[in-house]
Amino acid sequence: MKKNLMMRKMQVALLLASYVTVGFAQGETLKKIVATTPLEVRAPLMVDPAKDAKDPFGADKLLKLGLTIPEQTGFTQKYDADADGFFQVGKVAQGASVQLFAFYVRGDRYGNVKVTVTTPDLAELFVNGKSVATKTTSEDGRKEAKELSTTLTPYPETDRVVVKLLRPAGAKAEPVIKVALEPDSTEKDMKLSTWESGKRPIELNDAIKGKRVYDTKVSPKGNYVLMTYTYNHGETSTYPKELYSIKTGRRVTIAPNNDKHALGWMPRSERLFYLSKDDGNVANLITIDPETLEEKVMARNVPYEWVTFSPDEKALFYSKGDEPKKTEDVYRMQTVTDRSGGAVPLTFIYRYDLGTGLTTQLTFGDRTATLNDIAHDGQSILFTITDETITEQPFTVNSHYRLDLRTMRVDTLCAREAHTTEALFSPDGRKVLFLGDPEAFGRIGLNVGQGQTPNSFDVQAYLMDVATKKVEPLTRDFNPSISKAKWSGDGRTIYFEVADEDHVYVYAYDVAAKKFNRLPSEEDVVNAFDVANQAPVMAYSGEGLMNSTRAYVYDLNTKKTTRIADPYAEHLAQLKLQPVKDWNFTNSDGQEIKGFYYLPPDFDPNKKYPMIVFYYGGTLPNARYFGGRYPMHVYASLGYVVYELQPSGAIGFGQKFSALHVNAWGKRSSDDIIEGTRKFIADHPFVDGKKVGCIGASYGGFMTMHLQTRTDLFAAAVAHAGISSIAGYWGEGHWGYSYSTAASAGSYPWNNKALYVDQSPLFNADKINTPILLINGTSDTNVPPGQSVQMYVALKILGKPVELVQVKGEDHFIMDYNKRVKWTRSILAFFDRWLKGQPAWWNSMYDPKP
Repeated sequence: MKKNLMMRKMQVALLLASYVTVGFAQGETLKKIVATTPLEVRAPLMVDPAKDAKDPFGADKLLKLGLTIPEQTGFTQKYDADADGFFQVGKVAQGASVQLFAFYVRGDRYGNVKVTVTTPDLAELFVNGKSVATKTTSEDGRKEAKELSTTLTPYPETDRVVVKLLRPAGAKAEPVIKVALEPDSTEKDMKLSTWESGKRPIELNDAIKGKRVYDTKVSPKGNYVLMTYTYNHGETSTYPKELYSIKTGRRVTIAPNNDKHALGWMPRSERLFYLSKDDGNVANLITIDPETLEEKVMARNVPYEWVTFSPDEKALFYSKGDEPKKTEDVYRMQTVTDRSGGAVPLTFIYRYDLGTGLTTQLTFGDRTATLNDIAHDGQSILFTITDETITEQPFTVNSHYRLDLRTMRVDTLCAREAHTTEALFSPDGRKVLFLGDPEAFGRIGLNVGQGQTPNSFDVQAYLMDVATKKVEPLTRDFNPSISKAKWSGDGRTIYFEVADEDHVYVYAYDVAAKKFNRLPSEEDVVNAFDVANQAPVMAYSGEGLMNSTRAYVYDLNTKKTTRIADPYAEHLAQLKLQPVKDWNFTNSDGQEIKGFYYLPPDFDPNKKYPMIVFYYGGTLPNARYFGGRYPMHVYASLGYVVYELQPSGAIGFGQKFSALHVNAWGKRSSDDIIEGTRKFIADHPFVDGKKVGCIGASYGGFMTMHLQTRTDLFAAAVAHAGISSIAGYWGEGHWGYSYSTAASAGSYPWNNKALYVDQSPLFNADKINTPILLINGTSDTNVPPGQSVQMYVALKILGKPVELVQVKGEDHFIMDYNKRVKWTRSILAFFDRWLKGQPAWWNSMYDPKP
């Protein structure tokens, strides 16, 4: 068995190593091809002889018999064409035989290619697994051989072409096949690449479809991991859950369709639980033994809600709101956030006692109460009340309370604190960990330069003594920004998931020593982590610039890391990628600006390539993700160098750096993008400095528009969901006014015209000369589509080159699969049009006539 496995691995390695690219123009034939071993096929037994005479089972019906097309590694036979372009192919000793032939083809630009197969035998032609043409007759020789053909478009994707050849029993002609490829007459300059085996360039579906790790939850005693996957099938997605045994490596799919409501670990027992709906809005609480998978009913008539177990396992807690009121056709807005036709339902906290079956409503009134945490003894909870203060930034304040469930006595931890978000009990209940911005608790965690206003998105950690209410800032001198926190079971350590520059890592904070220590990570970006309550075991998942999501177990004592899931590995092995390289520069203010860049898969340092610059420019860094909504490996696969940078103002680099975002709206960050692009071009001679494009989304879409008012450096620009009028976004965007508490702290349209008007791209539209694509969802509540429409109207009136593409029914993110494909292709086709001088793709999608 081991020997066969080694032979198979060697065979695959040799096939992957045989990648051959041949560039040719029209009318050329393939010189090499690979095939499966020919198989003998026989006609079925006819049980009705009379019918057999009238309707015999001929070779044409044999051709249509099912045959699974294997992966390319299954095509082990290699053939070279003779002088006439024919391949002398295999045959069996007697009877009819079937054989499959395969190759890849890719163009360097958009256009049609005719594929013609010539053979005296019967044949069926497949493109990307679909049958597209059939030849159902046979001839006597190669001179009489007839053709079958189809038209394909081998750009922006690679096409895999498979020919199914059926040689009839008793055929006299020699078994041959010839394959020719001819670009459309309008695409004389198209260059085709063909290869028989090996890796292929990455495509859009590689970034969208497939199975990836979404979440990891470790059991209380550290023996098991519950992994949640996202499995994108294109138009649909599933979210299977898998149980993994750390000791044995056994893995079992426990919820193939995520069909166990609220499935998770019990807080103390080494058991899983879920809710099985019984009748109405009640359910049975089911537990699962992870070793035997035996299920037991722990309680009946449990509320069918998203529940949280109390740490003592004696109760369930959940939040439930009033029934939402019917949306009226004519309604009065009551608050600035009321845009849906009715007041937001109030939410209250409930406790369900598993021993008595009694449900207790813990909060009520005219304000929503949010459950933060439950004490480890189950006797008290932390909750938050949020009040709107619309006349004063940041427009909301939070009051945090500790409620003793035995006496219903409330202890106010902090009242009307404008700068805190989460609160978590220490295991002994004596301390509370708060997350908030740098101005929380009287600005005790502030660490910015003179005259700077802190960035409220730069999340800090604070530790309060419950008895004295004294608060200690933990992260004042810690540059990374917090995104998630969890206490260790013994209370000695707090684990933080943080944005650390353009990485995401997990840090351990020693409470006694007051020191941070970064835990080892196999990935650039940790997407999820969890630590066992009763064991030194951490599970996490993450990804990097060169691989999609993988999951790991890390032993906090031995420091040993074990990879437990890599669902994208097989898929990734098929893709040809150039390593992503770091490239940083020092800006004119003496600040280092981090960045990295992608290269085309067949990169030649002696060539000149067009380049695309990607940025955000808002509060967050562009983390080092493999895919995402802007999969830059895909952009690079179409022949672009892609440069991605982190302009001034992003969190993760320290409070002084993130404060540069406040009241700037592009002032420093646009300088970084322009300066970085120019230095990158100067430092990399393979970039064509006259063919550079740029793209950003949301605040990055604003950056795209703003950049074009300041420079003619770019030959094409794309703004997705961009902000053209800062004042318009501030008032109309659902979160515009609240985001502006960070981006425009203390500034309003009536007191800072220089910011709201002079910095708005719309009011500088006459300075834009760059061809620009404005693209957005028509149902975007974050950045309303009118922001793009206003800029489109302005540039049209000015006679500037502009396109507006709207995606019907989509919000800030384009979620629908088919719409997402066309949205992405619109962006790439626009760049091809202006950076490569190839408008065919764009014109195939959109009528070039006005």
